[in-house]
Amino acid sequence: MTLTEIKSALPESKLRHGAQWLFSPEPFKISKKEAREIESLGHSLAMFQKASDSIYQRSALGRLPEWISDLLDTGKPDWMVETQRSVELRDALPRVIRPDLILTDRETTNGYALTELDSVPGGMGIATWLSQVYSSQGFEIFGGANGIAEGFKSLMPDGGKVLVSEESADYMPEMSWLAEQIGEEFQVIKAEEDDAKDDSDRYRFLEWFDWENIPAAKELASRTNLTSPCKPHLEEKLWLALLWSPALKGLWEKEMRGSHLKRVRDVVPFGWVMDPAPLPPHGALPRLGVNSWEEVGKFSQKDRRLVAKISGFNELAWGSKSVTIGHDLSGDDWSAAIKNATDDFTTQPWMMQQYEPGRVVEHPYFDQETGEVKIMKGRVRLCPYYFIDGKGKTKMGGTMATIVPADKKKIHGMRDGILVPCMVEQ
Repeated sequence: MTLTEIKSALPESKLRHGAQWLFSPEPFKISKKEAREIESLGHSLAMFQKASDSIYQRSALGRLPEWISDLLDTGKPDWMVETQRSVELRDALPRVIRPDLILTDRETTNGYALTELDSVPGGMGIATWLSQVYSSQGFEIFGGANGIAEGFKSLMPDGGKVLVSEESADYMPEMSWLAEQIGEEFQVIKAEEDDAKDDSDRYRFLEWFDWENIPAAKELASRTNLTSPCKPHLEEKLWLALLWSPALKGLWEKEMRGSHLKRVRDVVPFGWVMDPAPLPPHGALPRLGVNSWEEVGKFSQKDRRLVAKISGFNELAWGSKSVTIGHDLSGDDWSAAIKNATDDFTTQPWMMQQYEPGRVVEHPYFDQETGEVKIMKGRVRLCPYYFIDGKGKTKMGGTMATIVPADKKKIHGMRDGILVPCMVEQ
């Protein structure tokens, strides 16, 4: 397969950003063991989201400490808080989830580090197109040629509307192409133009922080047939830190089956809520061994292999826009970043995770100018797409790999990144 052949298969829309990413002559290979782990991880992550929602709802009702729901509601308008606490939405949960899994060498993370858990994921159109292209060339794609498309269709079996906001307009071409693949009963429209007057199912490709630009936002939020539902607390990265909170250890053990909890903790790096509240003189931040975030801001470069990021409900909370990697900064910049994050606590919480370095791999790609095959030494992010049916069964539809040059600390879709589907080594 040549670069010309791949590009000639692109739809007219080019899916996103003019298809500026790097193409490869072959999928990214994962081992049979890695494939089994990825397939089994989806159900545990779904159980983690279900447990998170239960903890939030019980806190909101006063049956658990109120600081939990107060923290997760920070910065959100009252109407949205009331909506996600409503009886009508009590059992509503996301039916599509996509983790970001950084491929690592660390046995302590089972070879993966989960840095994000997204229930409004992009990339489904590109991943489906890539799966189809490589399948047509005889590669056995992990999840099949149409696994993601079929999973997406299962979210609205009788069809419906796909709402894409102006803020997410870059994804309009790929979502429109994906809808074309699954049937004429699926309509992609601008979220700002939906009057929400009919009762058809809807898939939202919009972020709740952008609600003031969506005229029908409040009406849409109350819908039980909206995927993903109006549960903005579940879209907070804070949950990846609360998973490790000593104060919640016993609660997690009651909410989740032991095997699921272990599976999630195996892949989620240790994390912290960046709460500036003073600790008692004899207290310390877990594993950091200091009494305050101000002291964390004074860490040496060797000790600050840490990542800070906005939790959610903010335009900088996605696409690695707020990600701050400690050992990449000067001492002064790191101290300023810590102060900025803790100063934001009452309006926009931040969280921190241990930094897990990505495993360096080699993968072929086509030179964009000459079409020549070259080899990249890079780091990999795997994005499996999981779909949950009405009975709670989770199925992996497909997995896309993003490979970026090894000197890049942040892994996301960029011009010098390779995008490919995965296949299982035989």
